[in-house]
Amino acid sequence: MSLSPHNSVIFLMGPTASGKTELAIELCKHFDVHLISVDSALIYRTMDIGTAKPDAGTLQKYPHALVNICEPEDSFSVNDFVSQAKMHINLALEQNKLPVLVGGTSFYFHALEYGLSALPESTNESRQHFTEQLKALGSEELHKQLNAIDPIAANRIHCNDSQRVTRALEVYYLSGNTLSELQGNKDGSALSNPIKKIVLMPDRAVLHQRIEKRFNKMMSSGFMDEVKALRTNKKLNLDLPSIRCVGYRQAWQHLDGDTTESEMIEKSIIATRQLCKRQCTWLRHENNALTLADANIDKAIDFIEQASA
Repeated sequence: MSLSPHNSVIFLMGPTASGKTELAIELCKHFDVHLISVDSALIYRTMDIGTAKPDAGTLQKYPHALVNICEPEDSFSVNDFVSQAKMHINLALEQNKLPVLVGGTSFYFHALEYGLSALPESTNESRQHFTEQLKALGSEELHKQLNAIDPIAANRIHCNDSQRVTRALEVYYLSGNTLSELQGNKDGSALSNPIKKIVLMPDRAVLHQRIEKRFNKMMSSGFMDEVKALRTNKKLNLDLPSIRCVGYRQAWQHLDGDTTESEMIEKSIIATRQLCKRQCTWLRHENNALTLADANIDKAIDFIEQASA
């Protein structure tokens, strides 16, 4: 069944380990779907186990756009995501398919729905400057600097989220304006299509159990071998967004000799739960969404059909 004549776009959202991929695949069995990944980790090639990427057989049978499109050393901005996602949405609609955007990267969804802020592009000099600042001072100290410049952004960004902390400082460094000031200025890139949201939100205890079980499965599936292979790439280091992904950073530090394996596993699970908490906080503010405690395909189908009627 195809509902694309209505030009609707489905956002299938949820925290990590909530079952989004499983529900997306079920939707493919009922509608003529074009799946588009909304995940800042699944974009990287050779990072399969630690990102919980669908396996090759699943991706062959149920292709996901925007998976395996970058090398781990490549840069990929939210601007790149919006541009490519909109291209795939238009392609789906031209083919009379239903675009289903599935993932857990909230700021990607937000940029598609509300448009991109008029933020300055990073430069080689600014990236190098804040990479050196991060190495010398650490994320918590840089967060204090951000709080002095832009307390609104500092309150919104966790002190350990080094990527967002340094980006907020970089914006001020490049433009003289704070991130909070500039984020109110949108560039008109928001989707004009009707957006229908499905939010998967299992109980917190269930999510925590799944996260631990999934990470232990990753370990038994060769995650450390995957990270060792990444370390042979001399272009990669802990300051890159790919290696700062949850799990990879902790495994990299363990291989540097900073932690034992058991400490690494514990830190990875804790970091994933913290990510999950941030995702849940964001998703609770989503309006007019169908919120499901589990991947109930019947409720999802009814919602999509009613929304598109």
